[in-house]
Amino acid sequence: MFDYIEMFYNPTRKHTNNGMLSPVDYEMKQQKMNEAGV
Repeated sequence: MFDYIEMFYNPTRKHTNNGMLSPVDYEMKQQKMNEAGV
C-alpha cells in the first residue's frame, strides 16, 4: 500500500495549491519556464 501511494498516487494526483496540476506536471511546467527565461 505504501509503495502505491508514494510511487503512483502522490506524483499523479492533482493539488489545489499549484493550479490543479499533479506534482510531476507542475515540475515540468516550472522547468520549461526556467528554460524560457521566465
